[in-house]
Amino acid sequence: MLIKIPMLSEPHLFLRVWRLNIQLVMWLINCSTFALELHDVDGPNQKPYWILSHTWGLEEVTYPEMRAKDLLDLTKKGFEKIRSICPLALEAGCQYAWVDTCCIDKSCSAELSESMNSMFYWYQRAKVCFAYLEDIEPREGLPSLVQLRRCRWFTHGWTLQELIVPKEVWFFDGKWNFRGTKKLWQKH
Repeated sequence: MLIKIPMLSEPHLFLRVWRLNIQLVMWLINCSTFALELHDVDGPNQKPYWILSHTWGLEEVTYPEMRAKDLLDLTKKGFEKIRSICPLALEAGCQYAWVDTCCIDKSCSAELSESMNSMFYWYQRAKVCFAYLEDIEPREGLPSLVQLRRCRWFTHGWTLQELIVPKEVWFFDGKWNFRGTKKLWQKH
């Protein structure tokens, strides 16, 4: 049901005004400190961020672990992903990164639901999406079609969205070697 407001007789004007009053915020990793910070990603104070696309493993870092630094196990395999994406983002001039395993409070059903509904938008707004292809062997150049067909990343449910939606996608192999961009792969 649309409530008419005086001076706004067109529904699309009401929606625009309503949209401007909403702030979309998300937890981002400060790449210098590894601290989680809540930031506006859709307004005048928005922070640019890089986003990680990956497949989950057994030792992923969780939101509670990131919030309570004393609980953070720096030896967890999942922390290596955070430790790898942050310097790459900083080197490219971006202070923040987002990783789904530790930037969503999955114990809060409202936050989890809102996060699931916002994924498309978050990938669209990311400055760069890092696609971590953990099972691609480190070599020079583009991976072969045989390697790509066997890669777990291409079989997980979010791959299509994470490949198509971001403007920039950079691919990295299992040792975090740069393996090309979405644009480069489209040419081959």
